[in-house]
Amino acid sequence: MIVLLFTGGTISMRYDPSAGGAVPALSGREILEATRGIERVACVEVEEWGAFPGPHMTVERMWALRERIAWHLARPEVEGVVVTHGTDSLEESAYLMARSLPEEKPIVFTGAMRNASDLGWDGPANLLDAVRVAASPGARGYGAMVAISGRVFTALDVTKAHTHLLDAFESPGVGPVAVVDDGTVIFRRALPPVLPRLAPDAPALPIDIVYSWTGADERLLDASRQSARGVVLAAMGRGNIPPAMVPAVQRWIDDGKPVVISSRVHRGRVGETYGYPGGGRRLHEMGAILAIGRRPPQARIDLMLALGLGMDGEALRAVFEG
Repeated sequence: MIVLLFTGGTISMRYDPSAGGAVPALSGREILEATRGIERVACVEVEEWGAFPGPHMTVERMWALRERIAWHLARPEVEGVVVTHGTDSLEESAYLMARSLPEEKPIVFTGAMRNASDLGWDGPANLLDAVRVAASPGARGYGAMVAISGRVFTALDVTKAHTHLLDAFESPGVGPVAVVDDGTVIFRRALPPVLPRLAPDAPALPIDIVYSWTGADERLLDASRQSARGVVLAAMGRGNIPPAMVPAVQRWIDDGKPVVISSRVHRGRVGETYGYPGGGRRLHEMGAILAIGRRPPQARIDLMLALGLGMDGEALRAVFEG
């Protein structure tokens, strides 16, 4: 049996003239009724978990969703879970599941780029494909995935790469793990060695992301430091920032609060290539942690989970650099 958890998103929306745009309107059962053929793929159980647009998802809601998924996965009759989700925050929820839940049973996220009032509403096709993936014997061991527009990505490296095209999701530099071809799920690549799971009782909050840009200075980092427990710095290129930001990084470190260096670039890793003021090497020597290949939203989730486990010092550094 496959459990369908409906959480909202564009897949559940219709155009509302009074609102002037798409708003939540369809229940999970209504979406299921529009999805022909699921009964030939798997026996499903429906749970109406929520009706949230992607930007309305919060860390607290993500964590509650995680707890509910974990409860379903523990049921012996459940072979996998499919989650419909708003695409604006889908990658973050999926990554949270990938980093904190076991990999044995598949957790397949899906959504839609067009609402039910649009010509070519893609929700039913994506939902059907997600159920196909969750029911596939080959999906076991892949953990959390995203199935959309006929492609299947691991939640460990997927991102929304386009604002409105149907094939909006990508895994930069590596591509999908599988495709759905004429109803058949074909896995194309294995996953790299899975990182140790991070499963605290609750994530640490708040954790901020501060972006760097040409001429960026200390202001946002200093403002964040007043209340955040940690910060992810979305640096330029290989992990470099303008020199005017460096004193604020030092103040974070002096306060004993973690600074994780990621990159605003979608492909590649941060590293110690550059030794000028604000370069990745200098930041690392100051005590900042390198996110290596994690994008900023991923680094933020790992920092929330690690701090939630009480990690600090070298244990915290090992989560990212080990």
